[in-house]
Amino acid sequence: MSRAGKYPVKLTDGVVATLAENKLVIKGPKGELSVPMDTKNSALVDVKVEGAVVSVSPKNADDKDSRAMWGTMTRNIRNAAEGVTHGFSKAMYMKGVGYKASVSGKKFTLVVGFSHDVVMEIPDGLTVTMGDTPTEFTISGIDKCAVGLFADKIHKIRKADPYKAKGIFYKGEKVRRKEGKKK
Repeated sequence: MSRAGKYPVKLTDGVVATLAENKLVIKGPKGELSVPMDTKNSALVDVKVEGAVVSVSPKNADDKDSRAMWGTMTRNIRNAAEGVTHGFSKAMYMKGVGYKASVSGKKFTLVVGFSHDVVMEIPDGLTVTMGDTPTEFTISGIDKCAVGLFADKIHKIRKADPYKAKGIFYKGEKVRRKEGKKK
């Protein structure tokens, strides 16, 4: 069982949290994020803002859903607080003959061996920066979920091939190689 909910979220200097009607708004130097607390979540946990500390507590400690939402809400608030101060990023690279990527405005173009280029719209709040080579790029933004979702969407275009070791990879990703057909 995770103990994430037991520790309150301490906000750093320059970060302010306020409770609105059904969301917690966190403002910081990089921007503003809101953590939604819809009717189901608010029925399970209590969120309190006391100065520079945000604490979450379950309404019913014996209820399994309440305890699960306790840790989830704490982690969501912690990620929002970290995002508005430092931000999040995912570094990726591609391997393959002729594979390359480019960014122009809000369009991200991938050449990954299809008969056509894959052109994707970069979501609001995210930036894609190219690395030293046209096969390396970094996705960054303040919302951890949005960064991860966009990186996963790119990763699924050309998953890592275990036989040929080509595709789109996360930096540090380990791909288990498989042996090909024997003669």
